[in-house]
Amino acid sequence: MKKKLTKEEIKRERSKKTRARRMSIKEGIFATVKSSLADHYISPFAIAINSSNSIVAMLSAIAGLVGPASQMFGSRLIEKYSRKKIILKTIFLESMMLIPFIIIAFLYRYKIFTSILPPILLLTFAIYVIFLNLGSPAWFSWMGDITNDKHRGRYFAKRNLMTGFVSVILAIGAAFFLDFLEARGKIMYGFIILFSIAIIGRLISLKLFKKQYEPEIKLKKGDYFSLTDFLIKAPHNNFGRFTIFRALLGFASAIVSPLVAVYLLRELKFSYSIYMVIIFSATIFSLMLIKLWGKFADKYGNYKTIAIASMFIPVIPLLWVLNKSPIYLIFVPSLVGGVSWAGFNLAAGNFIYDNVSKEKRGVAASYCNVLYGFGIFLGASLGAFLIKILTVTVVSPIIIIFFISAIARMLVVFFSITKIEEVKKTSQFQGHKALKNIIFKQAKPTLLEGAHEIMSIKKYILEK
Repeated sequence: MKKKLTKEEIKRERSKKTRARRMSIKEGIFATVKSSLADHYISPFAIAINSSNSIVAMLSAIAGLVGPASQMFGSRLIEKYSRKKIILKTIFLESMMLIPFIIIAFLYRYKIFTSILPPILLLTFAIYVIFLNLGSPAWFSWMGDITNDKHRGRYFAKRNLMTGFVSVILAIGAAFFLDFLEARGKIMYGFIILFSIAIIGRLISLKLFKKQYEPEIKLKKGDYFSLTDFLIKAPHNNFGRFTIFRALLGFASAIVSPLVAVYLLRELKFSYSIYMVIIFSATIFSLMLIKLWGKFADKYGNYKTIAIASMFIPVIPLLWVLNKSPIYLIFVPSLVGGVSWAGFNLAAGNFIYDNVSKEKRGVAASYCNVLYGFGIFLGASLGAFLIKILTVTVVSPIIIIFFISAIARMLVVFFSITKIEEVKKTSQFQGHKALKNIIFKQAKPTLLEGAHEIMSIKKYILEK
């Protein structure tokens, strides 16, 4: 029988969790240094070392397959080791796997083994993705224990807002830096510097993880269930149907998403700076509204948030090909994509917390991500296959793939979204009244609140 805590013990526990949430934001800011300067530049780096379009697409396919598979293995580690220990080791190994990228850049710069560097990059990236994902179930479970159901949407919105702002500044700044070096024939030195700074940022986040409070969790033997059991029961329960929907949408989206970099850098011949401004304008728009999405999800539920965001996701690929102007690409597809995916991803993560007990969160999240990753693997593989075999001359093959992805997304949303339902108690959603309240009454104070939090980034970085 679980021991009942005294009021003083409850107060101390709440205080520890509050400090842990603040520490998590600070850690996330430094982790973002790594993702902004390394993860976001893997595809441009692959293109810079003369990788084929199919290899660029396969980077996403590899991430979709290998990442979730390693998460499934990582969920079993929680039974044997503390979540903090798992995360500390995997982050260190993840950081060290950036060193081979630096070596590849050196070899390409000095024309050594250039023909085999693209496949080596693919293999190296696969190993990097393993360590990147091994600790994810432990992190997901840990974060669920330091946040509460009532304000979880707002907390993750705040965390995403601050880390996203840092990501935009770093990634766009890095793009101008690469353009500067490319004009001088030293682009590989640029990637070497970016990957080196990424390692430092991730190691700082590792140090911060050591200081973060981890609530105790005791797992029983019955808390684990196999992937086979999960797949058999998936069509018959709410969380399972959500997992299938998310996997199918991942498949439909991944048909073209890895090729966006190819489309902008090779087809439209944009510079790195214009490419990153277009890509990260979506992040900027999502940051502007992420707090509103968080409040909406807390009040009306994560399912309603997912349903509304999903209505716009199918049209995004079509918007990319209607106009080639950078201004259009920034203010139309990036705007629609940034806002809709921000709401979807925020609510999808919290939907898992709503539907699964804390003891089973790690394994449930890993299985959800396995199916999602498998969907991305199949979608990206299909995209890589199509870009290789399509030989039409009337229009670019990439344009056709954009249309295929749009149709696939539309079918997934139409047939799957109604099979999911809300499980937590929420306020009644009254259509235009609810939207009017969100847009006209909460938008301005929420944006001001978000701006204030962005300005407080310095405080998070410098506090002890």
